[in-house]
Parts: sequence; C-alpha cells; structure tokens
Amino acid sequence: MSMPLLRRLVLTAALTAGLMSGAAQAAGTLTYDLKPTRIASDTYVFEGSTKHFTRANGGNILNSGFIVTADGVIVIQTGPSRRYGEEMRAAIRKVTEKPIRKVFISNLHPDYWLGNQAFADVPVAALPGTIAGIQEEGNGIAENMYRLVGDWMRGTEVTLPNEPVYGSTVKFGDHRLRLIPLSGHTAADLMILDESTGVLFTGGVVFCDRTPTTPHATVADWLKELDAVDALDIRLLVPNHGHIRPDKACVAQTRDWLTWLDGTLRQAVSSGLDMAEALELPIPERFQVLDVLREEYRRSVAHLWPKIEQESLPRVN
Repeated sequence: MSMPLLRRLVLTAALTAGLMSGAAQAAGTLTYDLKPTRIASDTYVFEGSTKHFTRANGGNILNSGFIVTADGVIVIQTGPSRRYGEEMRAAIRKVTEKPIRKVFISNLHPDYWLGNQAFADVPVAALPGTIAGIQEEGNGIAENMYRLVGDWMRGTEVTLPNEPVYGSTVKFGDHRLRLIPLSGHTAADLMILDESTGVLFTGGVVFCDRTPTTPHATVADWLKELDAVDALDIRLLVPNHGHIRPDKACVAQTRDWLTWLDGTLRQAVSSGLDMAEALELPIPERFQVLDVLREEYRRSVAHLWPKIEQESLPRVN
C-alpha cells in the first residue's frame, strides 16, 4: 500500500480522535500509567485500549509484555512512542532488577516499535521483512503518529530493530521461546510461543473483540496464519489488540470477520457496487461485539477494494 494512501487513512482517523483528558492537560504532564498484569509464571502484559490512536490514549492500543527469565528479561513490543518505551522500562524495573536481554518486535505497525529508542542498549530483534518495512515506511509512520497523538510523541525518532531473526527456538534461562515467522496481516508477522508456559504472543495475527486492521494485509495469507495458530498447543493467547483468553475463540472470531469481509467486498464488486456504496453496507449482528467496528470496516474497504476490484473485473483492451 502506498504511503500517500496510508497517510490519508490515518489522518481520517485523526479527525475522529478524542482530545487529551482535561486532567492530564491541566497537570501539564502525560503518562501512560503502565501497570503490568501477571498472566503466567514470570510473564506480564501491559494491557492497552481497544480504541483508535487518540490524544486521550497516546496511541496505547496494544498489549505489550515481558518475561522474567533466570538469564534476564525478554520484552515483546516497545509501544507507540519513546515515552511509552521509557515508562515500560521503569515499570519492568519495579518488578525485577534483572537486566533486559532482548526485545522482540512482531511487525511494522507503529505501536509495536516506536518505543525502540528506550531500548537502545539492548538487541532489538525482528523478522527481516519487518526491518525492511520500517526502513521503507518508518518515517511516514512516525509522522502520522505525531499528527494523531501529538505531544505523546515528543522526542520519538525512528529506531530500527538491529537483529534479524528467523524461525527458531531460543532458550533464555528456563523459558524456551519458539519464534514463528508468518505473513498475511503484514508481509512479516512474528508470533512468539513460550513453550515453558504455553503463552502465545500472537502479534497482529489475532484480534480479540476488536475489529482487525488491514493496511498491509493479504486476507488469503492471513487466513493461513490463523490455521497455523490453530495447530499450536497453547494455554493462553495474548493478542496484540483486545482481550487475553485461555482458549482460541478469538482465532475463530478473527477468521469469521476476515472471511465475511473478503466475501462481502468481492460480492459487492461483482454486483456492480462502487466503493462509496460498499462503505455503507450492513454489518452482521454477530460482529457487534467488536470494538471500533464501523470505523475499521470503512478503513478496510479503502485498503482492500482497489485490489479486489482489479482481480474481479475483466480487463478491456
């Protein structure tokens, strides 16, 4: 997807974004107030909002996390800004004095990696495709976040992951982490399964009670990613967006949404509808549990419609 279109879509979101809370504004300070929740042995998550990026939430719409191993701390995602990354490190320090050994980034979307500056002294690992994507689009992504969340981004600069990783199993202390490379939600999606606890950090592959986002998605490949999740033996599923669950119900929920979305848009094209008409199509009642439903549906129409239209309509020479 081209950056001009991505900028337009993100700026459209900015028009509907909420303003900074009056209390925070009056105090003259901003804080994410990050509090880790222990979800399994040695494993913690900072639970984010299920809304859009806004000046009220500072872009904190993800579930970042960390694992305290005998060899040190493993961090998963660094958040949407330098401020978030710094607050994350401070919150981790309250849990353990152990050093941070490594950071893993799951994809190129802004809330996953814009806190990297706070971890400049640590190896920051990502799939090669994620590193390449940030190299290509990172400046534009950061610029859009400055427009969306304003002062929360102060001092944030694009900081690339500095260690490419591939599919493998790595051991830190008594925790064995299986690194699972996939593509579909973006061109490079990293899932992390802690085989010691059964906790799966899905990155952006699974959404739970939050409408999936599609700016870099290929739906057919994303559905294959969900098949890969279904094949795993897990005890707890941590989506990057939405609620943590002890089952795979949200794998089915994400699959249901993507299947309906793709089928509906293809049917709309074949029926002769234009994109403006597709934007207003009804959404089935079963999806009303998904947060930011209509807004993300409209964004997905804008993201997916041109390619579906090109694939579906015959070329006339």
